[in-house]
Amino acid sequence: MKIINTSTITSTIKDMCIKANHYLSSDMNAALKEATETEKSEIGKKILNQLQENLEIADKEMIPICQDTGMAVFFVEVGQEIHIEGGLLTDAINEGVRQGYTDGYLRKSVVKDPIERVNTKDNTPAVIHYNIVAGDELKITLAPKGFGSENMSRVFMLKPADGIEGVKNAILTAVKDAGPNACPPMVVGVGIGGTFEKSALMAKEALTREFSKRPTTPWVKDLEDEMLEKINKLGIGPGGLGGTTTALAVNINTYATHIAGLPVAINICCHVNRHVTRTL
Repeated sequence: MKIINTSTITSTIKDMCIKANHYLSSDMNAALKEATETEKSEIGKKILNQLQENLEIADKEMIPICQDTGMAVFFVEVGQEIHIEGGLLTDAINEGVRQGYTDGYLRKSVVKDPIERVNTKDNTPAVIHYNIVAGDELKITLAPKGFGSENMSRVFMLKPADGIEGVKNAILTAVKDAGPNACPPMVVGVGIGGTFEKSALMAKEALTREFSKRPTTPWVKDLEDEMLEKINKLGIGPGGLGGTTTALAVNINTYATHIAGLPVAINICCHVNRHVTRTL
């Protein structure tokens, strides 16, 4: 049985918080560069070039790629054959967030109570989703989520009779309603199936999937391609100023559902779509 000390987890989380907020993932970086080359609108191309310049400045001067350094969201896969010692796993993760956001001089955006609105001043607590898996590894994915795009997210409780066309309409409706507010070019995460909360969780996790890792189910892959094409024909464009690049990708996750339901969740992320993964 592998033993992992909470001090190792905390230091890893601290580093992840700083890295995720300063550097784009390789797939996002490649997608932005490709979009800059293929964008047909003059103003759209200008905005995309400015976004590239922003990334270069953030790299050289070690400043965040976006001023909204988000709420820390984690997807944690815990292998059954590991043992955590030195404290609670959740406490270790939150301590890593505290250190990362404080020592990394990242904006603290979390309030302790949704109504009283008092800032916790260290960006804790994080939102943590656990999954118990086989093996002896601890896989941690961090996705800092800013709320310009988070506020544009939607859940549709469709009827089974709405079918695939209802799903398509839900996705396009969410993107149209988001418009420029989600800081396009956006990444669109979609969860289809499960229950109310399961669909939303799948949509959020879909945002962390590398673009090169396509679905193995044919209809899901086809739907991703069709939705990306249709979204990019909406004309919202980079920065919401018009163009042919409204979205960089549409990532869809699916799950079994009830005979009486067809839940569809859309979780939109902005052009930085921050995420980083580490395995201990």
